[in-house]
Amino acid sequence: ATAPVANAEAGSIRTTPTSFIGKIISPIHGLSFFIPPVTYILCVPFNRFVQPAWMQRMSLPNTYLKHENQVGLRVAACAATFVLLRFTGRTMTHLGNQWHAIGRREKPRVVQTGPYAVVRHPLYTSVLIQGLLFTVMSWSYAPLVGLGIVAGAFAVKMPIE
Repeated sequence: ATAPVANAEAGSIRTTPTSFIGKIISPIHGLSFFIPPVTYILCVPFNRFVQPAWMQRMSLPNTYLKHENQVGLRVAACAATFVLLRFTGRTMTHLGNQWHAIGRREKPRVVQTGPYAVVRHPLYTSVLIQGLLFTVMSWSYAPLVGLGIVAGAFAVKMPIE
């Protein structure tokens, strides 16, 4: 419902990226963000709730923490995800009619309220934090690979916006 309201209040998106990289950067960042957690969510239940061997080879080391502490960290990361979802919702509220995937609206304005008063791209910040939380939740290096790709995609995307 956000996009129709944004189109009605701030106009349609007037300009979009014309270069090849500008057109594919959003799908790249989306896929690299979602593939690690979706893979984990699909593979573990189908393997009787045990990480498959290929996934265990990418696990973070278990030498520094007791098992109970590791489980506590993973549960805390899950809880932090819900806090981050709330933050993202509030951020979208402040973004309001300026919401867009990538491009400029007919009546653009710089949002300077809420988290936008502190950080220019709070949604990007929340995605990067979520990548770290995915790493702890799955106790794997795999989300860090996706996080690196997402960070690179954001470096390309920010100037385009």
